[in-house]
Parts: sequence; C-alpha cells; structure tokens
Amino acid sequence: MFLLVSIPTDINDNRRHVHIFKKGSRHLNSIAKIWIESNGNKCIEIAYSKLTAKENEMLLVAIDSHWEFINEQISKTFRGEKTKVKDLEK
Repeated sequence: MFLLVSIPTDINDNRRHVHIFKKGSRHLNSIAKIWIESNGNKCIEIAYSKLTAKENEMLLVAIDSHWEFINEQISKTFRGEKTKVKDLEK
C-alpha cells in the first residue's frame, strides 16, 4: 500500500524521518513525511501529509511497531550500505 523511503540527500534535516509514497503510484513527490526521532530518542510525528486520518494512523502504528528496523535502514542509507525491504503488512 505504501513505501517508506529514506532519501540520502536529506542530510541537512535535523531529525530522522521517512518519506511516504503510494505503492504502484507514479508520484515523484512524497505524499507524507514522518519524523521518527527527536534528539536521538524515538518520537514519531507527522511533518506533513496528504493522507487520510485513517491512513496516517495506520502508518504511525506500523512505524512504531517496526521502529528499530526502520531506524537501522536509515543508518545504512547514510553510511552508503545496502538496505533491506520489509513488508510491514506481514
């Protein structure tokens, strides 16, 4: 349903975050941006979103449940390492 993407060119942002894209869509711009930390501590907040309240809530719950995995993939992205894809619906 959604793809959570860490974009390596976002190094100037002061908080870790993911951009949200609709799976199978041709959007070039993200439809949401969700902060996942603040000052190194887990803190999940919507920076902006074009999604419904129900979709936002679903994403916040999924990110909270898989926070460690997502945070590690962001670290790998910025270290230039290969990242893994995880189906959050399973």
